[in-house]
Amino acid sequence: MGMRGRRRRSGASEKVAILKRHLGEKEEVSRICAELKVQPNKIYEWQKQFFENGVTAFESDEQREVAKLCDRVTTLEAKRQRKDSVLSELIGEHLALKKS
Repeated sequence: MGMRGRRRRSGASEKVAILKRHLGEKEEVSRICAELKVQPNKIYEWQKQFFENGVTAFESDEQREVAKLCDRVTTLEAKRQRKDSVLSELIGEHLALKKS
């Protein structure tokens, strides 16, 4: 029984470089796979992910920052509502105790 090698992990920039070779330079997947010892289905999986998430590459930093800030505002508003609810409950209990 032969020894199996450790699984190789490719970073994002390496994946993009591989896809650039295939899509931009029209290099065959089989040639890239033979050279880098990568399974063809991995390259096609990366290609699918690349096209599904490619929109973010064209978004400006400003758009990403606005989206991040909107998420932050939503989170803070939810926290404020919970705080207001707890505070009104405590005030109600305080008034009830004062009356008794």
